[in-house]
Amino acid sequence: MQGEDYGYDYDFLFKIVLIGDSGVGKSNLLSRFTANEFNLDSKTTIGVEFATRTIEVEGKKIKAQIWDTAGQERYRAITTAYYRAAVGALIVYDITKSSSYENCNHWLAELKQNADENVAVGLIGNKSDLDHKRAVPTDEARNYAQENQLLFTETSALNADNVDEAFRALITAIYQMISKNQLDLNDASGNNANAPKGPTISLTPAPNEKHKKSTNNCC
Repeated sequence: MQGEDYGYDYDFLFKIVLIGDSGVGKSNLLSRFTANEFNLDSKTTIGVEFATRTIEVEGKKIKAQIWDTAGQERYRAITTAYYRAAVGALIVYDITKSSSYENCNHWLAELKQNADENVAVGLIGNKSDLDHKRAVPTDEARNYAQENQLLFTETSALNADNVDEAFRALITAIYQMISKNQLDLNDASGNNANAPKGPTISLTPAPNEKHKKSTNNCC
């Protein structure tokens, strides 16, 4: 959604979803990026929660509305609806748990089934601070990301390593994709290319809303 037309303090609003197995650190990645916080005693997310942060990309204020979806199978029916209207996604795995990496195939397939085909996607190997317990080689994950045209970063929500960079890279990719699509539309219609307009996001918080939870507890 383009926010400037509605008097909001941002130019574009992007809905982004965090997906991946339970316990890989999605909620702490969310809280680290949006509030620079980390909770060692965090609990498993129940249902869905979201938080927001506004950053600047190429002179435009982009408000990222980031949704943290529960990784457990029993909540799958709840969370699939939240893929709708998403323009970006981060698939998160734990570098110390090979099963969470192997399940990225499942999460990518589910994303493709439920989200728009043009959604920008990144792969995150979280908990890089536990390199001494590493079970997933960096090169293997990087190659997987390249084969599937995904952005790739290893992060530590605990130490804040690469967290900001991972989210910014995805948000920038979304903005550039939308800009290109708008330019293509303008060229096709014979009009001059103006500022790009983002897709309409149906889940729009109040302008001053910082953080909202659908339910209690987060991981």
